[in-house]
Amino acid sequence: MQLTKTRLDRDARRELILDVAQSVFLEEGFANASMSVIAARLGGSKGTLYNYFKSKDDLFNAYVERRCLWQDEIFAAPTAGETPEETLRRIGRAYLTRVLTDFNLKNFRLIVAEAERSPEIGQTFYNAGPRQGVIWVAELLEGMARNGDLDLDGQDPQEAAHQFLGLVQNRYFKARLCNAIPELTDKQVEDEAALATRTFLRAFGKR
Repeated sequence: MQLTKTRLDRDARRELILDVAQSVFLEEGFANASMSVIAARLGGSKGTLYNYFKSKDDLFNAYVERRCLWQDEIFAAPTAGETPEETLRRIGRAYLTRVLTDFNLKNFRLIVAEAERSPEIGQTFYNAGPRQGVIWVAELLEGMARNGDLDLDGQDPQEAAHQFLGLVQNRYFKARLCNAIPELTDKQVEDEAALATRTFLRAFGKR
């Protein structure tokens, strides 16, 4: 029991460190952020921080990986009685609602900026984030094809997944990334998810 409690305490402390580090990284940028500032915000010493993360790069990588953990909320499996169109529209809505928020895009810009300095950071993010999302959607589409609800016409499911997610985000992603437009309204999200789904099903719906 004591070992379990110790582990839980350590896990909770690690999550708190990542919360504080995220705030510092977003405020200061990676280059200007320091382990001293993060430790001070935590109310502890750098020594305590280094017990969890061996360097600022190690801490940043952990932050990057954690930024990708919410994807299961977007790419959840179909619920009972849900049609393929309803499933794809739900995924499209969840994707746009989560990915195009101001907060998420701030994190995305920070990670991409650091990927120039350290390509392995970009690789970590891509593998845990966008690439994993494509894999999950591909598995979903493959299941729909097996059930006769889609006709992928010999196309690789991952290629089809890229096309669906591209349709979902294409119109708004760059404008949001450049901060050229505000966060989407519920109607914009709903309309874009519906349009992407209709377009995708025209290409891959059952014949």
